[in-house]
Amino acid sequence: MTIVTGKTGARGRLRPLLRKIWEHRADYAYVLPAIAVMLIVIAYPIYYTIELSFFNTPPGLQLRDKIFIGVDNYTAILTSPVFWKVTSNTLIWTLASTFLSFVLGFGCALALHRDFIGRGVLRAILIIPWVISAVAASYIWKWIYHSDFGIIGAVLVGLGWADRPPNFIDSVSTVLPSLIVVNIWREFPFAMIMMMAGLQTVPDQLLRAAKVDGASAWQRFWHVTFPHLRNVSTVTILLLAVANFNSFIIPWIMTGGGPSNASHIWITHIYELAFGRQRWGVASAYSVLLFFILMTLGHFYVRALSGNDRKDESA
Repeated sequence: MTIVTGKTGARGRLRPLLRKIWEHRADYAYVLPAIAVMLIVIAYPIYYTIELSFFNTPPGLQLRDKIFIGVDNYTAILTSPVFWKVTSNTLIWTLASTFLSFVLGFGCALALHRDFIGRGVLRAILIIPWVISAVAASYIWKWIYHSDFGIIGAVLVGLGWADRPPNFIDSVSTVLPSLIVVNIWREFPFAMIMMMAGLQTVPDQLLRAAKVDGASAWQRFWHVTFPHLRNVSTVTILLLAVANFNSFIIPWIMTGGGPSNASHIWITHIYELAFGRQRWGVASAYSVLLFFILMTLGHFYVRALSGNDRKDESA
């Protein structure tokens, strides 16, 4: 009886792999430039950010003179009241923007799925917020919300509904809801397009059969239409959640995180720490935490796509 040690067994499994790599060395040579670019553009920044998160980098200190402090940056973050305030803002921003954008986009998709005069024109109008530059949209809405020259305040005062223009983005209590409204206005067309595409896959035969059987409009939607849209709904919600969690332009341009950190979310707070206060170590620690959260969302997104592929193959 021959006894194969662990080292010999591992070596035996490694040899066929190395032989296969050598046989296909020309194929690997073709993808080598792409791999090199990915290592330089993606892998190295991730590695350096993780490394930098274990160092202290006070303002004015050269990065080459950084001081190793272990996990103190992570400890300082998790024990800081600002962290929990920013985290709360991020969760409210992400959940509210994702849910309301999806619901509004889904409702518009259902309405536009019917044939009526002017449907194409209305569809084009509803897509406009999505195709407008986020920077331009942020400045437009900043002017609309302006407490002195904003159109909303002028209309409210003109109609006698307010004594003076309200402070939408200058008040701690209203700034985050005001920004969420802008974000929903920007993102609901994406959800609308995704759900309109999903509605095209619902079999008309099933809807007609359900109608013949006496099912109401709500029953046809809930038992026939919605089950066919479950996969595209999951993908759409995950894409919206990732985009909202990593959103930067609207909150930064409109408020810069103010007033009193009331509109700071993770990505804007990281930017301020890094490029405003030059606290690269703390900002890197924040970035590492954000990276793992986004990787988790990406994992569920890939699982949703893989589930769709398996269902399509089984069908």
